[in-house]
Amino acid sequence: MKKILALTALLGSSLLTTSCEDKLFQEPQTSKVLSNFLRNETETEEYVNAVYANLQANGLYGLFLPAFSEIQSDNTYDEVPANDDGIYGQLDQFTTIPSNSLISSVWTQSYSTIQKANTVLNRIGNISYATDATRQARVGEMKFIRALLYFNLVRLYGDVPLVTQETTDPNAYFGQGRTASSQVYDQVKKDLTEAISVLPATTSQPGRVVKTAAQSLLAKVHLTLKSYSDAQTLLQTVVSSGQHTLMTNPSDVFSISNENNREIIFAVQFASGVNGNTEGSTMFQQFSPSGTVSGAKGHDLPTKSLYALYASTDKRKGTYLTATSSGTPWTRKLTQPTTVITDGGSDFVVLRYADVLLMLAEVQNELGNASGAATTLNLIRTRAGLANTTATTQGDLRTAIDLERRFELVGEGHRWFDLLRSGNAVSVMNDWFKANNIQITITSNNLLMPIPQGQINTDPSIKQNPGY
Repeated sequence: MKKILALTALLGSSLLTTSCEDKLFQEPQTSKVLSNFLRNETETEEYVNAVYANLQANGLYGLFLPAFSEIQSDNTYDEVPANDDGIYGQLDQFTTIPSNSLISSVWTQSYSTIQKANTVLNRIGNISYATDATRQARVGEMKFIRALLYFNLVRLYGDVPLVTQETTDPNAYFGQGRTASSQVYDQVKKDLTEAISVLPATTSQPGRVVKTAAQSLLAKVHLTLKSYSDAQTLLQTVVSSGQHTLMTNPSDVFSISNENNREIIFAVQFASGVNGNTEGSTMFQQFSPSGTVSGAKGHDLPTKSLYALYASTDKRKGTYLTATSSGTPWTRKLTQPTTVITDGGSDFVVLRYADVLLMLAEVQNELGNASGAATTLNLIRTRAGLANTTATTQGDLRTAIDLERRFELVGEGHRWFDLLRSGNAVSVMNDWFKANNIQITITSNNLLMPIPQGQINTDPSIKQNPGY
């Protein structure tokens, strides 16, 4: 593939750059000084690619976020809670402490990436581009990424500091505390609305943000806020765009030879065997059952209770997930690398068309269109080889759609957020613990993560969430 330049910026005064594959935004090799950078289109393009590169970090979509947003739910669990100093086990058992390194890594990497996006947005208007369409597309990409990260942060931590300007003096933000969630959501909606207006419908480079990605994410924001009509309008626009479709078979969706297919709306790109085996992810190793592959940690494994719910005729059983000979389920949405076990080449899918259809079914049902919701839901069931749903009432359809999201999207970082959105997280998890004879009971204080202790130590104006 053709080579393009990419770089990753350090928060502060320096940044790093290297070459990378078409679909990748790789780790850096050499240094440049940020104050003397971003002076022309070439340098700005390098820095934009650095923002994408940050999404590959372990604290974001390289490892922790996918587990963060599943392992607290009834979808997945931690096989050996003592592994890795218990950072996953604490999440699984709802004993998370503010000094948990996973908690701080997600926070730190999110804000580091937001800072880089802010830097581009602050400077790109003064930089000459060969075509204004390219410049505007980059603005849309940066606003999408900033919105995505703030959407994650506000759902995980609640009120969070909102920074939308390039930070040249970090001291300027001390003492301001946390911004109300409503204001953070307003900024997320503003960023995505503005991104939609400038993003292209298609891109020649896999991995870049396109218009339907911003529309899909904004629809998810509206769904989260229960603005169902707004969500429906956006979701129907994505469906009508003709840019995406369901793959014929579930096996087509996550095949490593079929990445960036028409079902994928936005994915963080990884590749095996590139740049000294450093451009893959460790997820296959980390999310495989103990003893199955070298160094397997057993984090974020599908629960046995979820695996048992799949019908024997469901094409996703054995394709999306399977079980070891001893009956331990594990994901097949990640392909085992052929280089080294920590060099997985599977992209991490953030948004895909099946999710769009399931969200559309949900909003149709909430708006009183039960027959439309069933028809949309059946598109997913038909692809899975299942009969049409028998649910007809709004309540039954809620249950059916919720279950179908579990079957279809397991391991993709949606379930915990789905439980929070529905308001059922406490009841569902307490029922699940009871059914599985696990002596854990949670309350509403367990629905937000603790603010990292290091952040509070640095800036005492940022107060801790209740219960921690």
